[in-house]
Amino acid sequence: MRVGLILMEALGGLRRNISMVISVVLVTFVSLTFVGAAILMQGQISTMRDYWTERAQVAVYMCSSVSDTQETCIDGEATQDQIEQVRAELEGPALNALISEVRFETKAEAYAKLVDQLGDEQASVLTEDQMFDSFWITLKDPSQSQVIVEAFSGVNGVEEVLDQLQYLDPLFSALTVATYIAVGIAVLMLIAAVLLIATTIRLSAYARRKEIGIMRLVGASNRFIQTPFVLEGVFAAFLGSALASAAVIAGMHFGVEGYLKGRVPFITTWVSMQDALVVVPILIVIGVVLAALSAGFAIRRWLRT
Repeated sequence: MRVGLILMEALGGLRRNISMVISVVLVTFVSLTFVGAAILMQGQISTMRDYWTERAQVAVYMCSSVSDTQETCIDGEATQDQIEQVRAELEGPALNALISEVRFETKAEAYAKLVDQLGDEQASVLTEDQMFDSFWITLKDPSQSQVIVEAFSGVNGVEEVLDQLQYLDPLFSALTVATYIAVGIAVLMLIAAVLLIATTIRLSAYARRKEIGIMRLVGASNRFIQTPFVLEGVFAAFLGSALASAAVIAGMHFGVEGYLKGRVPFITTWVSMQDALVVVPILIVIGVVLAALSAGFAIRRWLRT
């Protein structure tokens, strides 16, 4: 098979169908950019989930002087005996095997933290006596947090048992939905790119039908005839994939590292440029393979007619 002749035929086809080629490049670029963004977004969600899950704690708030509305706090502020009873259960064999660390925070420490966070003026609406003594529990396996919640819910002297993971799950669910939306848009755009590539190849084949007829008469194989058309689709999709890869890298460099990292301080772990570079070959492979399959199928069906 003469490689030079095949390449010349492919380049000639690209020149003759330049407007369709540009359309294929743009559609491929947009669709694969969504694919790359979805991959990185899912990676970011996984990174955040792992980070916060490891650090999520269960807080056991003891009754304070303002907790008389709870059945477990009808006697008012938790007594020292009740606090020690909770501590003993946490240190007991039943729960201690699940626990990595327990930190007891006094009302004075909680009030000092509140002042640091809000300032003296805003924190002055509360008094130290209105704060809670609390136990902050770090688990070896955060998925076992429900065991702690059930162990201390309804215990006299305990105002509330709060699992921090329950606040993170809605956030991760919303981000996952956003990822699914991006994937859905990417799939639709990829379908459009595949159909556009197939249409482009069929139009190119129709425009060169006389040449194809002559090649078939002189004994050219279907593979020899098909290859230039397949290369046309692959080349256009490769350009779109390269543009999408550049967009993903630029988005990571300017969007994440240059903008978001400095303006979203509560997220301490981000996907990195290395993650973006891993996505690049994935995008190129997706674009090239889909283009080759689409073009090959289109020209094969046309040659059978």
